Amino acid sequence: MGGAPGTSMRGGGTANGAGGGEARPMTSVAGAGYQSKKGGGAAFDPLNQGRGPAPALAEKANNSPEDMAKEMERQEADKRERALCKFRERNGKGDQAIVNLDLTYAVAFNLAARYHGAGLRKEALREYSAIVRNRQYPQAGRLRANMGNIFFEQADYLEAVKCYRMALDQTPNTGSEVRSKIFRNIGTAFVRMGQYQDAIGAYETVMSGSPDVLTGLNLLLCHYALEDAAQMKRAFQRLVAIAIPGLAEDDDEDDGEGKAADDAEATGLAAVDALRQELRQKRKEADSYIMTAAKLIAPALDARDCDAGYAWVIDALKAEREALASAMEVERALHHLRARQFERAIEGLKAFEWKDAPLRAMAATNLSFIYFLEGDFRSADSYADLAVRTDRYNAKALVNKGNCLFVAREHARAKEVYLEAIGVEVDCVEAIFNLGLANIQLGLVGDALQAFEKLHTVLPTSAEVVYHIANLHERGRDDLAAAAKWFNILLARVPTDPGVLARMGQIANRQEDESQAYHYHLESYRHYPANLDVISWLGVWYVKSELYERAVAFFARASQIQPGEVKWRLMVTSCYRRMGAFQRALDLYERIHAEHPDNLECLRYLVAMCKDLGRPYEQYQAKLARLDRGGGGGGGGSGGGGGGAAQASRAAAPPLQQQQPQAPMQQQQQQDGARGSFSGASAAGLNAPNVRQLDRGASGGGGSGAGRQDDDDFADADVGELLA
Repeated sequence: MGGAPGTSMRGGGTANGAGGGEARPMTSVAGAGYQSKKGGGAAFDPLNQGRGPAPALAEKANNSPEDMAKEMERQEADKRERALCKFRERNGKGDQAIVNLDLTYAVAFNLAARYHGAGLRKEALREYSAIVRNRQYPQAGRLRANMGNIFFEQADYLEAVKCYRMALDQTPNTGSEVRSKIFRNIGTAFVRMGQYQDAIGAYETVMSGSPDVLTGLNLLLCHYALEDAAQMKRAFQRLVAIAIPGLAEDDDEDDGEGKAADDAEATGLAAVDALRQELRQKRKEADSYIMTAAKLIAPALDARDCDAGYAWVIDALKAEREALASAMEVERALHHLRARQFERAIEGLKAFEWKDAPLRAMAATNLSFIYFLEGDFRSADSYADLAVRTDRYNAKALVNKGNCLFVAREHARAKEVYLEAIGVEVDCVEAIFNLGLANIQLGLVGDALQAFEKLHTVLPTSAEVVYHIANLHERGRDDLAAAAKWFNILLARVPTDPGVLARMGQIANRQEDESQAYHYHLESYRHYPANLDVISWLGVWYVKSELYERAVAFFARASQIQPGEVKWRLMVTSCYRRMGAFQRALDLYERIHAEHPDNLECLRYLVAMCKDLGRPYEQYQAKLARLDRGGGGGGGGSGGGGGGAAQASRAAAPPLQQQQPQAPMQQQQQQDGARGSFSGASAAGLNAPNVRQLDRGASGGGGSGAGRQDDDDFADADVGELLA
């Protein structure tokens, strides 16, 4: 057939080799260039180095009847093998057959481990029980520790402790490491049961034999739970004295040699030292545990003087770990800051100005934050510059610098600094939030909206971020539909905020949805019944709906809030006049005139009502004429008769760049998390209405009172303007 011979010289020695292709002879002369024609002859590759990897094996389906039958056969074989072993053991025939106990033990142990790994705890316990009950396995008793772990996962801590102790009984003293791990598990189980004294006994056993940092931390936590200050100090000293295995005393800090090795590894000049990386990771974990313990016990060592507790912890750390002692000094300053002891915090942080660069940058960042809170923006800016010079890639320091520029109204420069902070730390929420505020001040509505929407993906539950997005849609883009959508999302976060409810009412009013506007304003009033804008809107809405009794209640509430403002009482009297209660309205007008004798509106209504009721009106007419001749603008008290408030209510909202700037979100290492209400937000369009000038000669209209004049402050045109 012309195939290759069955020898190792398959290539052939001539140009006309097997396979019909044109192959070159096996000489030292090689073909030059690229050969476009693929030859059919096989290349000389006796070791099959050019074949490449074998294709992946096809995944075998285990759901066929044959596979199920094999699985059942394996299970049945396992049962028969156990029965056979028991029979031989019972009849003393074990030595007459060759039984591989090691293989049987390994198979049973791996089966139990796989059950445990798959979450089948009941099956795993059954297999482990079968192993430990078999007397042919002399070391099987140690597997009771595995059974204890399963009971621990099932929250059956009492049974777990029982299994751990049985495992201890069968573990020789030479296995000190295994015994220490079992004692640690016993202590953890006692902690879960709340038996801290028993847990202390177990942890003390470990610390006296093979101490480790995690066990030392757990021991200290037990003493902390029992509020034993003396034992906490002793446990902390033992925790600090624990040495990291494999790390010499001279390797506690990174020296010049270590930094040079790091630089060589980073540039590729040297291979990564895995051992050094592992030791560094262990040291970081140990330092983290020690710092956690130090921060926990320092305020608890002396309830009367927390500073004494911090001083003791710092002294204990200086002997073994100087870097952690410096970090605790910063923590002490932050404790004073949280306690609002600013002078002591500043004194403690200023001590780091001449120390190492990382500590100096941290202290300068916190000092800048403290001075910013105190309103000393010059000192805040100075320390922010120091922190940035010390560490240019410190996002917190850059945020503090940007905040100082923001309050100095250098919004363009503040924006650049915030962008630099985001470049250093892409998820720095303070920088993103303040960037949005800076864009608002610069009038860049699109950029501000983009910043807040990005922050919303990072903090989806932040009410402040959602509020700014909704506010920008309404005030910046006049997109009422989008604003209503985001305000509804905000209401899901803060359903009882009166300011947000009032804003929703304004949006619904602008969309000419009076029922929704009334609903949101009424809900806002229910949660905060002292907002005059909401009260005036509801009162006017009831007047427009000719529900004067309800309107009287709201205007009376407004007069209680502002007792010196006469316009609310004039509105109450106007409602009574529309209801037809002329006598009551006249009495109220007379009381108002007695308190505000120069109010033109009150005098005009008194003259008109006295004429209609046939009462003497000459004295009121004379006063009114005298005030009209004298140009007295009628402002008895603060209730002048002008319509300025109604005009202000119709004024458009000011542009974003002219609004009152909002203080930027300050970067700090510990945030209080206190959140305020949105009721202080600027609400446009609903200032309290003033009594407007009367139009003489208006005809009487429909209402509940016969003979009622319609040319008052609640004329239909005026009401429509107030509700706009």
